[in-house]
Order: sequence, then structure tokens, then C-alpha cells
Amino acid sequence: MKEDMHNRDTAIWPPVDPVKAGLSGRCPRCGEGRLFSGFLTVGKGCGVCGLDYGFADAGDGPAVFVILIIGFIVVGLALWMEVSLNPPLVVHFLIWIPLAVALCLTALRLMKGVLITLQYRNKAAEGRLGGDR
Repeated sequence: MKEDMHNRDTAIWPPVDPVKAGLSGRCPRCGEGRLFSGFLTVGKGCGVCGLDYGFADAGDGPAVFVILIIGFIVVGLALWMEVSLNPPLVVHFLIWIPLAVALCLTALRLMKGVLITLQYRNKAAEGRLGGDR
């Protein structure tokens, strides 16, 4: 049933690049409607094509990617600055905490959008045991 509905969706709506749609916060089916109703809140559905966003559950995936990527960048730069310039501790606090917060919030929205659009494109759903239908 779901497979048939997805095939019908692709017949009506041309394929959308999931990464481009996710980074711009657009609908994974039509690429035009808004995916988010708030900064990180996924909307109820697309205002253009009517796709219900009830399937959208990125879980902790975006947070994990953001922590690993931004953490690597910020900690690496902080260590480089400490070894090269040896500034007072307050300078580290004034530079790295605001930078980490700003980068994490920005990257979290982008990553959440990409993971949701990839979830739609790949028809990802919650895992089920063989006997459950």
C-alpha cells in the first residue's frame, strides 16, 4: 500500500534532490513547501502538495552528526589556539562557546532537514519484526 502511494507520488511530482531540499528546508516531495513551522519544529504538512509530515522522525541522528562535526572543528581550533598563542582562559570562553552554540544551532536545522528528506526519498520507516504487519 505504502509502496503504491510512493510510486503514485513520483508519477505526479518529479523527483526532488533530497540534499538540496533538506538544506533549504523545503518539502521532500515537491521541493516548494516549507518543511519547518519553527526553527527546529517540523510542520504538520506541505502547504503546496499536501504531503503529511507525520512520517518525519529524524530522532537523535542530526544531534549526533552535529556534535561530531562541530565538536571536531571547535576543539581542534581551540587546541591549535592554545598551543600557538597561549591566551588566557577567558579568551577561550569568549570565542569558543558563542561560536559552538551558533554553529550547532545552524547545523542542527540543516542536518535535520537533510535527514528528513532522505527518510522520505528512501521510504525509511520504523523497524518491525517479521510477524508484525
